[in-house]
Amino acid sequence: QVQLVESGGGLVQAGGSLRLSCAASGRTFSSYTMGWFRQAPGKERELVAAIARSGGTTYYAGSVKGRFTISRDNAKNTVYLQMNSLKPEDTAIYYCAARDGVIIVTIKYDYWGQGAQVTVSG
Repeated sequence: QVQLVESGGGLVQAGGSLRLSCAASGRTFSSYTMGWFRQAPGKERELVAAIARSGGTTYYAGSVKGRFTISRDNAKNTVYLQMNSLKPEDTAIYYCAARDGVIIVTIKYDYWGQGAQVTVSG
């Protein structure tokens, strides 16, 4: 069992930056692939970025590539999402998720956080 708690959301102007953190409970954090998803009103939940267990492999959605960076610190049981050059279309609830397996782009992750609101004003 893994519990995930996101933090770092908020309101930012377009062009600004935010960093989301996701703290995981349990001693097996390093055995999970971690992902950041987002869901805007009226839209499906989508994978924004993911990182493999060791951190050696990452995935980014095309809409955020070059602006967002995912990283993890297995010693601190934490995964991060650094978001730069934010746009109004990045406004959504951002969810942290964990998966016992390789990176996949669907929502079939095993554990989810409660979500953090990110609002980008134009």
